[in-house]
Formats: sequence, structure tokens, C-alpha cells
Amino acid sequence: MTNRKLIGLFSAVVLAVACGAPEPQEIAGWDTSNETSTAAIDHGSWQEILDGYVGADDSGVNLFDYAAISSNAGDTAKLSAYIDYLQGHDPSRYSRAEQMAFWINLYNAVTVQVVLSEYPVDSIKEIHEGVIPNTGPWQDPHAQVNGRDLSLDDIEHGILRPQWKDKRIHYAVNCAAYGCPHLLATAFTAANTEMLLEQGARDYVNNARGVDFVDEDFIVISSIYDWYAEDFGNTEESVVAHLIDYADGDLAARLEGFEGSIDYEYDWSLNEP
Repeated sequence: MTNRKLIGLFSAVVLAVACGAPEPQEIAGWDTSNETSTAAIDHGSWQEILDGYVGADDSGVNLFDYAAISSNAGDTAKLSAYIDYLQGHDPSRYSRAEQMAFWINLYNAVTVQVVLSEYPVDSIKEIHEGVIPNTGPWQDPHAQVNGRDLSLDDIEHGILRPQWKDKRIHYAVNCAAYGCPHLLATAFTAANTEMLLEQGARDYVNNARGVDFVDEDFIVISSIYDWYAEDFGNTEESVVAHLIDYADGDLAARLEGFEGSIDYEYDWSLNEP
């Protein structure tokens, strides 16, 4: 086999590993909650980070200013302290609503910290601990809760997706890619999670990253709807129905009765200005 063919085969394997979407497989031990608890976890420090470094570009896509925060030792320390603060909590002592906000904010804050640990990078996929390049950091342990090491995949696919079974989780957790749903500028709390899940879905579906009409018979939609098809009904028809649910008037009207071709795209470049 020639070197060119070997390189091509290796690249195909890398692509399959990098873009493969893990199925939700619940990790035992994280399904206990205290529904009588009225205690709340303080996400104020994370809100301060979001206030300082999240801003929208001309097309309405939220970007995070990694360059600016990387030169601000006080705010990088604040981010680390916030993550340490979260990791010091036992989620089982809180209500499920409080837990969901906890896990989403932890995922997003750790993702920012992971990017900063290797910044500057062109894509989060460049960050990894394994031998295969461009597979990203998602399977590497980057958090510890209740003494248990957790990867970003553990949080998303082992806790959030299997426990809450809510397709809108994909609009809440941010993977630091331009093609990803927003890193929302508001920290999740037990009180605002439902509102933010709805906002995240509408923001994404109504941006070209989510749905882009090439012509009346051809649309390009996010690869999220391909990678996680099972969460959206597992058919193209069910995906389109989901898009219609969150599309604004004009877009919804164009999607109604759509029977054309669908392609999938995703931009892995870093979500920075």
C-alpha cells in the first residue's frame, strides 16, 4: 500500500473517531437527587466570565474571547476557582433542576478551561491526550466530582442525555466550535433552565449554522442532527418536524412540506472573534 493510501486510510479513521457521536449510556451513581432541597448552587462567578467574554458576531453567533481572558490572570483564576467550587459539591444533595444547571455549567466552564490550557489553537479538536490527532478532548478526564474522574463525554452522554432525555441538551452544552449551538451569555440556574433551553434551540435553528436553504429543494443543516439523529426521532422527517417547531415564521413556512435533499455540515473552527 502506498504512503498516500495509508495517509488517506488514517485520515478516514481519524474522521470517524472525531465525528462519531457517543450514544447515551448512563453512568451509575448519578441518578440520586433531593427533591425536598431548596438549596441553590451559586453560578455568579461563571456569569461574570460570560458577561466579560461572550459577544455575538455580525451573523448573531456567540463567540468567546479566549485571547482576552488568557491575558487576564484574575479572570482565568476566577474560572478555575468556579470549576473547583462546582467540583466541591455533591449533586445528589440537590434537586434535579439544580443538578441539570450544575452539569451544563460545569461542562461549558470546563470546555473553556480546556481550550485555554492549549490556547492558541484553531480548533478544539487539536486538543487531546491520545495518539490519534484531531480527536478532541472529550474522552479525556478533565473534571472530578465526588472523587470520580469525569470526561466531557461522561457529563454529556453518561449523565445529561440519559437522565433527562431532552433533545434540547444539545443546544445547552457548548463544544467551543463555531458550528456548535451558542455558548449562551446567561449561566444556567434551576429557575431559568427551561427558558434557556428554548432560547438555545430557537437561536440555533434560526441561524444558518442550524438550517440553511440552498434552494427550495436543498437544505444544509447542522451535523448535530445527523450525529444525534436518535435524539431527534431518527428520521429526516422527524428532524425537519423538530426544526419547524423552533423555526421563525418565514423559515417554518419554507420547511413545511419540504421533501427535497438534505446535507449536513459543521464548522469545527474555534468559536472566537
